[in-house]
Amino acid sequence: MSISTPLPEDTLTAFANTDTQRLAARMAQDVFASTFRESAATDMAALAERMSALEQQCHNWTQAADSDDGRALRLALLISGLDQWGLAYSQAFNLTALPALTALLGALRNRQDAQAESRFQHYFARLEQLEGDAIDFKVELRRNIHLALWNAMAACESTEQARHILQPLGGMMLAVNERMPQLGWRLLADALANIQVCLLDESGAATPVGRESTQQLFESLQHALPRERYQEIMAYSAQVVMAWQQARRQAH
Repeated sequence: MSISTPLPEDTLTAFANTDTQRLAARMAQDVFASTFRESAATDMAALAERMSALEQQCHNWTQAADSDDGRALRLALLISGLDQWGLAYSQAFNLTALPALTALLGALRNRQDAQAESRFQHYFARLEQLEGDAIDFKVELRRNIHLALWNAMAACESTEQARHILQPLGGMMLAVNERMPQLGWRLLADALANIQVCLLDESGAATPVGRESTQQLFESLQHALPRERYQEIMAYSAQVVMAWQQARRQAH
């Protein structure tokens, strides 16, 4: 599949359009960030209250869809996103458990009756089985995860700190490419393009160690990926960066 190859049809847009999919990815990021912060709380009563409010917020959003399928798909998107954020942070920061996140995911699913749970499982499985399904969600989600970890790496002051993030980040990117043989490279290209934009943007802050680690990340991907695939990724990301530069020039 080349840059010009059209994306396969997203068969889930009838139940979650592009805007809803992207919102689901952003919600997963925001909810995970809130849950991650709350994990450090020492006041258990206050923690339980805040997590209950967060659970209700998630539930309200999933139930706002106008059909049973839409509600099941929203929940599948949200839980998939939270799962992936939790796994990424566990790998990057060597976390053995995220109990607040685990409790939130369980609470959201425990609200469902058997029929709703079956419908949820159907859509959750489709997200993995069909690469083109919810592709806008997948692109937005992986971009946000990879950028969050890259920003953490870019802020590192020591090579040792950066290395602990660099290795799992590179592994995650390669895993996306392997798990999605047709479209994974596009998700990877999007993430790499946005990293390049951050480096070019004057407001972006990266330490010398962070810049060196970024170069190592690109080099490791070049060595690990087939030559043709890496060239496709870089060509696609170059288009994104050029579009950003052109828009920036026009704005000024």
